[in-house]
Amino acid sequence: MANNPIDQFKIKEIFDGPNIGPLDLSFTNSSLWMVISAIGIILFFGLTARGKLIPGRLQSIGEMSHEFIADMLKDTTGPEAVKFFPYIFTIFFFILFANLIGMNPYAFTTTSHIAVTAALAVFTILLVIVAGIWKNGLKWFKIFAPSGLPLPMYLIIIPIEIISFLSRPITLAVRLFANMTAGHVMLKLFAIFIAYLMGQGALTGAAAIVPILGTTAIVALEFLVAALQAFVFAILTCVYLNDVYHVDH
Repeated sequence: MANNPIDQFKIKEIFDGPNIGPLDLSFTNSSLWMVISAIGIILFFGLTARGKLIPGRLQSIGEMSHEFIADMLKDTTGPEAVKFFPYIFTIFFFILFANLIGMNPYAFTTTSHIAVTAALAVFTILLVIVAGIWKNGLKWFKIFAPSGLPLPMYLIIIPIEIISFLSRPITLAVRLFANMTAGHVMLKLFAIFIAYLMGQGALTGAAAIVPILGTTAIVALEFLVAALQAFVFAILTCVYLNDVYHVDH
């Protein structure tokens, strides 16, 4: 077992790929586990979409998941945003499966890398911008200038709104990355501490029960965080899509 808790986040090359300028297109462990997450989602919902007259457990879970995402999108953005349902559904379950799969001892947590979470966040914000301009034209930029304010106030409000909007991908990416990284580092530190105590002899080894109980509690908390972070990312995406349909605010 490695003593450095950061070693679990190292990118390792599996297959060498071409280099296009500064881009290295090699297939890595991160790529592998993203593919595994995608395959897991396809298999799971393939099993839930059998369309039986009397739904079983898996089919019921699939239908409940569909309704949950649809209700979340409708409640935060409005019924007109139903066209974005496939994206919200995909982003939620990709993050959820990536987080949960990363909890396995020999798996790799792809969402613990800022490059992955930043890509998801930037794509989300670009989707909001493109969809907003597509639907409203240049009037979409009124989101930075709320109506009904005294003219001098716009000198203050517009820069604040622009900074707030530009900070969205940063907060989306860092929140997911930081939570997943911190949890896995904490688990590794507890595991190292347990191994150290167990190696010191019977008396000291008995004290390992304390960090073992702590590790059990952290694992349970990490499963909760894995689901919660997927939900937070998805619901914030829904909130940001509100700017597409409600320019005047």
